Amino acid sequence: MQIRWLGHACFQITGAGGITILTDPPDREVGYPPVDVRADVVTVSHQHFDHNAVSLLPGKPQVVQEPGVHQVAGITFRGISTFHDSSGGRQRGKNLVFVFEVDGLKLCHLGDLGHTLDAVKVEEIGPVDILMVPVGGYYTIDAAAAKAVVDALGPRLVLPMHYKTPVMPDASFPIAPVGDFTRHFARVREEKVLSVERESLPPELEVVVLAYPQS
Repeated sequence: MQIRWLGHACFQITGAGGITILTDPPDREVGYPPVDVRADVVTVSHQHFDHNAVSLLPGKPQVVQEPGVHQVAGITFRGISTFHDSSGGRQRGKNLVFVFEVDGLKLCHLGDLGHTLDAVKVEEIGPVDILMVPVGGYYTIDAAAAKAVVDALGPRLVLPMHYKTPVMPDASFPIAPVGDFTRHFARVREEKVLSVERESLPPELEVVVLAYPQS
């Protein structure tokens, strides 16, 4: 499996058999280059412009954007209802966490999660090998809360997302840089593309910071 980060909360996940999954494609206003990926499946965690720009993608991907269990392109996606804030959705509404398996690896994309996870949600999400977690704060959980979520779910690989990078306009998205999150961890590495198989999972938790598109 190969995983690329296309900015903000958008990842391109390509399985060994060629299936391509795209998560939360952003609108151009976020600052990242337009996503030019012909995906088989797109997951959308919530209906905000920086996460739901499916209409800008090439082709006609199948879109998963509702809670519950969905069988799409031979993959089972579980959409788990959470909130975009810490006040039960009263500020920013609902958010979907997506859990799915590719090449024998269990992936979890937390979308714009706005709160830590209680024991019920941790059990509902279940075991996770690769966790995509927002870390920038303000609109989502911040670095400290993201660390608590990582500790609760116990993944082997953590891919931070939804943090400030140089491609974003200075006046928009007042979120923190990734360093506020990575300083909590001993094992951190940078990659342009993450290539991973079950046999190559690290024995201990690692944080992998994927390069944003223009780096």
